[in-house]
Amino acid sequence: MKVIPESEENSGTLLSIDNITVYNTDIEYLLDELHRIDLVIRFYLNKYRANQQGFMDDLRGLYISEDEIDTILQTPLFEKRSGPYSDPELEHIETLTREINQKKKNSIERGKKLRHHMLSVLFYLTPFEIDILLICLAPELDQRYEKLYSYLQNDVTKKRPTVDLVMNILFSSVEERFTARETFLPTSPLIRNRLIYLYDGQDDQLPLLSKYIKIDERIINFLLGSDEIDSGIRDFSKKIEPNRSFRDLMLEADNKNNLIELIKWHSRKKIPLIFLFHGPYGTGKKLTAEAICKGLKMPLLIVDSKALAKDETFETLDLVVREAKLQNSLLYLEGFDTLLKDEASGINAMNLIQELDYFPNWVFLSSEIAWEPKAVLKKHGFIRHEVPLPSFALRQQMWKSFLDGRSDLSDDVIIPLASKFNLSGGQIQDAIFTACNIAKKKNVGVSELSSSDLYEGCKAQSNKGLTTLAKKIDIRHTWEDIILPVDIKKQLKEISGHIKYKGTVYLDWGFDEKLSIGKGVNVLFSGPSGTGKTMSAEIIANDVELDIYKIDLSSVVSKYIGETEKNLNKIFKEAETSNAILFFDEADALFGKRSEVKDAHDRYANIEIGYLLQKMEEYEGIVILATNLSKNIDDAFLRRIQFLVEFPFPNETLRKLIWTGMFPKIAPLSKDIDFKFLSKELKLAGGNIKNIAVAAAFYAAEESNEIRMNHIMHAARREYEKMGKPFIKTDFEPYYEF
Repeated sequence: MKVIPESEENSGTLLSIDNITVYNTDIEYLLDELHRIDLVIRFYLNKYRANQQGFMDDLRGLYISEDEIDTILQTPLFEKRSGPYSDPELEHIETLTREINQKKKNSIERGKKLRHHMLSVLFYLTPFEIDILLICLAPELDQRYEKLYSYLQNDVTKKRPTVDLVMNILFSSVEERFTARETFLPTSPLIRNRLIYLYDGQDDQLPLLSKYIKIDERIINFLLGSDEIDSGIRDFSKKIEPNRSFRDLMLEADNKNNLIELIKWHSRKKIPLIFLFHGPYGTGKKLTAEAICKGLKMPLLIVDSKALAKDETFETLDLVVREAKLQNSLLYLEGFDTLLKDEASGINAMNLIQELDYFPNWVFLSSEIAWEPKAVLKKHGFIRHEVPLPSFALRQQMWKSFLDGRSDLSDDVIIPLASKFNLSGGQIQDAIFTACNIAKKKNVGVSELSSSDLYEGCKAQSNKGLTTLAKKIDIRHTWEDIILPVDIKKQLKEISGHIKYKGTVYLDWGFDEKLSIGKGVNVLFSGPSGTGKTMSAEIIANDVELDIYKIDLSSVVSKYIGETEKNLNKIFKEAETSNAILFFDEADALFGKRSEVKDAHDRYANIEIGYLLQKMEEYEGIVILATNLSKNIDDAFLRRIQFLVEFPFPNETLRKLIWTGMFPKIAPLSKDIDFKFLSKELKLAGGNIKNIAVAAAFYAAEESNEIRMNHIMHAARREYEKMGKPFIKTDFEPYYEF
């Protein structure tokens, strides 16, 4: 039987289906196609019954008779099959096919979207392949076809069409049947796109002709008008209709304009793109893809890449691509860097990209890291586009936009927030949401936000990855708690002001344009142990309302070549999104004079120092370094340090202030304590004084007594022993015996 191609012109005035020249609905068209395939099946049925006369009995399908075997042996197997069926019946089917094709053509020209036709276009199906779908669809819509197929296959258990039955129905020529086997290969459109499945019941050794054909459930639903996402990918996929445009994107003007021009050019050239949007969380990667979709007037199918990570057979990816085609949408793979990290144990990212190259539309890959494919794509262009954290000016704009109508906070609050917290747009929205929850918890029914609520919200959004590399300092101290010379304390407050207003100076006043690197705040604290370096860093963090993380450089420096650089890179990488102060303690481990190169170890030691210099210059956050060896600091470091603070050993006057301020007001302090003697004779730094005061308190608590001079002298002796200093009687009279 000849199948009339869709492109064949109507040769006569045969448009008589319901006297309508166009289809009004999908179902109307589908019913006509099913009616046509029903005639094709009946046509074959009549031929089959004519050929099987003489073998009809009540047990047909349950056994094979001797007469049937004799007939099979007497008939050549590979010859064109014919029977006593009428030419008018065949002509009627061909006429109906022409009418349907013409009616379909008219409908498409009038803008009608007919899903059955869409399948053939989306997956490049031939008329034969379309008819296979219809034959398989029939029993899904009317169970009477199950009986027909069982009858035609001489087996009551065969309720689904086999490959053999389908080819018998649609072809009478042996040559056509042999050629049609290609339709059921794994690379064929029907199988590759999972429109149909071949299965063999309990026997996995069945030949191709004996395998059953099952139309996929999603394809059935699609033909019946459903846009519900396939159940196999529904848990990690969603479709959105874009409602954001490029006007809604808060990007730098140059970045946005370049992107728009790039998209316009590729749209005109009709070259689909695979975009890799890379940047931190919340920078607008998905929003940018949505804006492109709106410009192209197409929906977006968003898929979590984690679901593809372990799928080495690409079965899940095939379902995703098929769904995107059915939805006529662009494709967005969220968290693509998951595949890059798991390449060794799961799906290969390069192979996935090559699979996506068969997808006819645009693809967006969302990643926090940059990546380039290693091979040339045949059908797509590949663009790697960075979506960076917003500048200070954009952050300021975002804060005002996202807080609109929710707070009466002035620029005095918004500007420091934008300056101190280098957050993405998504993180700013999350910070406001967290701040609202904090405000509601503190004052039930009150939705107004305070400055402290927003600061807490910002800290909650900052990356806590630093906790694996550094220790967060619990901030307790304020300016009143530290005893330092007036000028040193003034320097510390200048550092605090520099942190608070760097956004204003760099962005509002244009200094950002004068500098390409070195926009961070780099501070060096030097001085003997216990002179207040750590406490000062903590106080600055408290004043500017930022978290502070302490990093012991002695644990970062490694004897293995290259390991120190890796450790430093991890720290600065995490710090980019931590919005915290980095406090490098024990900086002596690395920040000494760069040595003269005498051997390989010296050379690599200098490389480590050079690498640290580079990372400090690139980093735009706050770094405080603490060292005991200020005289050995390399000049190259000093050029990159904005603030150098020398912490002096406290003199007698400062020591007395430290002693008198060390004990809490509620502590039971005896009147016999001689602070003048302690400050004069115990020549110690503040850290040692603190140790003595705490130890003395424990001695007093053990005796259930107030803190007395004898407790302090006992604690002082232990502190001297710990320091390796002599505790000489003549130096501490008259309190030595205490």
